[in-house]
Amino acid sequence: MLDLRQLLESVVERQGSDLHIKVGAPPVARVNGHLHALEDHPKVEPKEPEQVLREMLLSSQPDKLTEFERNNEVDFAFAIPGMSRFRVNGFRQRGSVSIAIRIVPFTIRTAAELGLPPAITSLAEEERGLILLTGTTGSGKSTTLAAMIDHINATRARHVVTIEDPIEYLHADKKSIINQREVGMDTDSFGAAMRRVLRQDPDVILVGEMRDQETVRTALSAGETGHLVLSTVHTLDAAESVNRIIDFFPMHEQSQARAMLAGTLKGVVSQRLVPTVDRGARVAACEILRVTGRARDMIMDPEQTANLREVIFEGEYYGMQTFDQALLKHYKEGSISLDDAMRLASSPHDFKLLVASDGRRATTMEDLADANEHKAAPESNGSGSQSVAPAGPTERSSAPPPIPV
Repeated sequence: MLDLRQLLESVVERQGSDLHIKVGAPPVARVNGHLHALEDHPKVEPKEPEQVLREMLLSSQPDKLTEFERNNEVDFAFAIPGMSRFRVNGFRQRGSVSIAIRIVPFTIRTAAELGLPPAITSLAEEERGLILLTGTTGSGKSTTLAAMIDHINATRARHVVTIEDPIEYLHADKKSIINQREVGMDTDSFGAAMRRVLRQDPDVILVGEMRDQETVRTALSAGETGHLVLSTVHTLDAAESVNRIIDFFPMHEQSQARAMLAGTLKGVVSQRLVPTVDRGARVAACEILRVTGRARDMIMDPEQTANLREVIFEGEYYGMQTFDQALLKHYKEGSISLDDAMRLASSPHDFKLLVASDGRRATTMEDLADANEHKAAPESNGSGSQSVAPAGPTERSSAPPPIPV
């Protein structure tokens, strides 16, 4: 019989993120983003995954067993004391059962421990509005959300209500009180929970995922009425996230939806995980949009929304950064390789130019002032008198040699 506990212990010890169990193959772990077969375990026999899944369901959520038998797939979470929590998806494929298990640590790491930019903590301190976490599956959205909720919990007295499917990280009350509701167990759906949440006196609402128009509409309304709403969207960057939210609405309502979003959106954090140079871990590269007046105008105008990246690139004062700027910081710190940065950059060609110019894309007034000061600086001619060096071509730039593009 497949020893699930032993398998999970093995993945946790390797600091893996996922375990895959499939008939006819050895168990497979995802470690630092890469899949590795657990060769010291035999191939999974045909009946083993279904037996393991039924045991997990009977011991944690028996009601979910009926759901699996009816739908041939099921989502749930369970915990092993002293080890970790686990998010599970069981499903049928080609007549047999396969299981995907995500490891969710008991300990919630802070934004600083995760190496996240300070702007993310600043966003968590907003009093009201909407904050979106975006990225592909497995990009660390849930971990970042948990860090933001934990920051609120540790620093302010707030009532936090989370709506998740399933519940992943468990939050113990600190300064705040936190109620966590699981779709399917504590409520029928995200939409049903959102219809009731405003009657529960919340200050902060976490919605696990924006899945339908009703959820999006209620979240925007909650942001407008003085609540802080955090949620996730499966998009790659800020501009795509804005368009995805608007696309939930029918055409005749999209103008009003843009106005609501422009008025309530406080920020968008998009994440990608990049392997470190030694391949022993991964770091988060975050694109961060803070909604300024200029960004608000671009959200309102569908023709300008695609230009939000320009606002992000020029918004360092507000804590903004593009993916490429985030990758450049990690590369300069020596934590990631140039090849990995190029592979994950939004625009590899522009990223090369960014590296060559040390992060600057255009000449600034400060650059001109520095050049003029350097040109006017006197130097000794060896006889005690001072002379001004000619302004030749060789003095115009002290930048590092460009990288071929």
